[in-house]
Amino acid sequence: MTRLFAALVTLVATLALGGCGYNTLQSTDEQIKASWAEVVNQYQRRADLVPNLVNTVKGFAAQEQQVLLGVTNARAKIGSIQATPELVNDPAAFRKFVAAQGELTSALSRLLVVAENYPQLKSDANFRDLQAQLEGTENRIAVARNRYIKAVQEYNVVVRSFPTNLTAMLFSFKEKAQFTVENEKEISKPPKVDFGGAPQAPAKAAPSSPPGEYSTK
Repeated sequence: MTRLFAALVTLVATLALGGCGYNTLQSTDEQIKASWAEVVNQYQRRADLVPNLVNTVKGFAAQEQQVLLGVTNARAKIGSIQATPELVNDPAAFRKFVAAQGELTSALSRLLVVAENYPQLKSDANFRDLQAQLEGTENRIAVARNRYIKAVQEYNVVVRSFPTNLTAMLFSFKEKAQFTVENEKEISKPPKVDFGGAPQAPAKAAPSSPPGEYSTK
């Protein structure tokens, strides 16, 4: 009789939790973990390309020490951050991680701009292969980040909505860290890769910019 009563209590509790959104909170939380793991995986793939890319550029443009050092330092900063699944529960740590990845994105963009000044480097087969891998990785990062953004949006809506917000408070489900609007704009702008198409006529010189102004686009 006691076992039957216990089973009935468990059944009622299970149904109650399901009706209050507990199962939805669990499933959306798991989706975030999976999405975040893919984001980290793709960022790591990019970081793994950096040493070979820097060494290849150094072989043709050793004098570009400042740019090369910028890429190396940005990668080192990323390596010092532990991108664990728990990081998404810490807004400050999440912002630090995203900022570090943004620094590497900017440093790689500057490196590719510098490469335009070295025809021999641009025509090097190894460099061109690394460029292609970098472009593919940046595109995969964009896809992974978009999936994470959507997963967090779905989860955060459940956490804030009634009556599931009561269940969330009871079981300590809190809102997850999210990429900012600025971050979302950047995900669709991977470093440009030039595969050396047909020669084009030199463009007309543009009017010089006022002192102190420049463009990175």
